[in-house]
Amino acid sequence: MNTDTDQVDASQERETEKEFTFLCVVDESEELSQALRFSCARARRVGGRVALLYVIEPAEFQHWATVGDLMREERRQEAEDLLKIISNIVYKRTGKMPIVYIREGIISEQLMELIEQELDISLLVLGASSGSEGPGPLVSYLVQKMAGRLRVPVTVVPGSLTDEEIDAIT
Repeated sequence: MNTDTDQVDASQERETEKEFTFLCVVDESEELSQALRFSCARARRVGGRVALLYVIEPAEFQHWATVGDLMREERRQEAEDLLKIISNIVYKRTGKMPIVYIREGIISEQLMELIEQELDISLLVLGASSGSEGPGPLVSYLVQKMAGRLRVPVTVVPGSLTDEEIDAIT
């Protein structure tokens, strides 16, 4: 016999079982290491996991289909190679293999789509450049244009933070 109390207990149990997933965008930027360190430390602390997103942006040179296909294959291989390295770092820091997403397209569009599709994502973690050119195009875009539309909070980790400073705040 099901009672309202049993249903409430079951839904609360499902809520507590939900694992926090910290999404980190992977690229070749210097600030990736700070965002990754923060993501791993938070995931380890709360028993969550890290998800990695790498977006292969469209090739600028696509006059010939064969050349475009070859360029896409090379970029895919580069993405997979980088994600293997990053995944091993995540595993060493958290004890869990990350969830890995490789998408093709415009990074801001693919990021927004992924966050809407994957309801397990709990927090987006981005590294901000500490250079004079600003925090980076993705951080600027999300903060200026999309912050109110995201369904998850965004943590921006300054690229100037040291490992010790990140460890102290996580």
